[in-house]
Amino acid sequence: MPRTQLHTARRRLHEVLERSSVNDALVHAVHVFLILLIVVNVTAVVLESVPSLRHEYRLVFILIETVSGVIFTLEYAARLWCAPEHTPWHHMRPWRARLKWLVQPQSVIDLLAILPFYLYFWDVGGLRAFLLLRLFRFFKLARYSPGLTSLMDAIYSERRALVASGVILIGTVLLAATVMNLVERDVQPDKFGTIPDAMYWAIVTLTTVGYGDVVPATPLGRVIAGITAVAGLVMLALPVGIIASAFSREIHRRDFVITWSMVARVPIFADLEPEEVASVMHSLRSQSCEAGEIIVRKGDVAHSMYLIASGEVEVLVPGESVRLSAGDFFGEASVLKRKRRGVTVRAVSACRLLVLDAEDLHRLIAANPKMGEHIDEVGRSRGEQRAV
Repeated sequence: MPRTQLHTARRRLHEVLERSSVNDALVHAVHVFLILLIVVNVTAVVLESVPSLRHEYRLVFILIETVSGVIFTLEYAARLWCAPEHTPWHHMRPWRARLKWLVQPQSVIDLLAILPFYLYFWDVGGLRAFLLLRLFRFFKLARYSPGLTSLMDAIYSERRALVASGVILIGTVLLAATVMNLVERDVQPDKFGTIPDAMYWAIVTLTTVGYGDVVPATPLGRVIAGITAVAGLVMLALPVGIIASAFSREIHRRDFVITWSMVARVPIFADLEPEEVASVMHSLRSQSCEAGEIIVRKGDVAHSMYLIASGEVEVLVPGESVRLSAGDFFGEASVLKRKRRGVTVRAVSACRLLVLDAEDLHRLIAANPKMGEHIDEVGRSRGEQRAV
């Protein structure tokens, strides 16, 4: 295969695997298939732990493992081959880009996910425990879930704070265990005779589990146990609060970047300064629509313009229909020209829209006269008969 065709094929494969084109039917089908395959694998691992099911459906489990192992291996090899197509690594030599890809956390998870397939056939009785690695396939879902990716990014960004929380927790465990050892060791030498023995009680108490198998017998010991239990609430709340705050910031950051890029690409906002784009973003509100729902109707008073965050809409122009998808916008012409809607717009699929009210849009134009100059250009590009 000529080098040009090989490069084109590699770029196309990269688009499919990395979901570079969200509106591509092939990309969607491949990702849905891989997600379902991961779910089937995790389900099989759980069901295979039941002896009766493992013996009755042994061939089914082997078939699932074989097919999955082959597909995940091909996926791993394909992603490795496509590594030079990643934008940050375009300037690198292909072999260096592939080495860079190999050490990425998600790539390591992909490798751990295919190892059980090969270990399974080498099993001579002791290696079957390695099949637990099949559960690593669950973490492959992070590649297809923005939420899981955001959570991992949040944990990574707060790694220093989480390590500090862990150090504080360990210090608290040692302190509580030492104090309880001094107070209870003569009364209960079998349970609090050594600091390591008392550490079990401290961990159970700090995590608020409280099994009840080890409890203090002296009044002072009970006071210390109460203080330790209260401290446990603080110890648990600290890392949970750090992760929750970081996760929230990460979600808002992603939404901010997506919304910023959407606003900045709208022609009538093209000349705005960054702080003015931020002002537009603060004026936006979210609206969800179900498939088939009428968003604007021909002849209605124009109250807002719309930016499509996700989904697809259909502009019902006489004699034809025009489809708009994520990143497109509509409704600005009627608002800016203070006219009634010229066409009807209907949601083709479930949509999330960002809505800018007419009052806010006119206020922005009054503060930025150049925005008004784009009205005619937008009207000419779409055609007056298509003005929403």
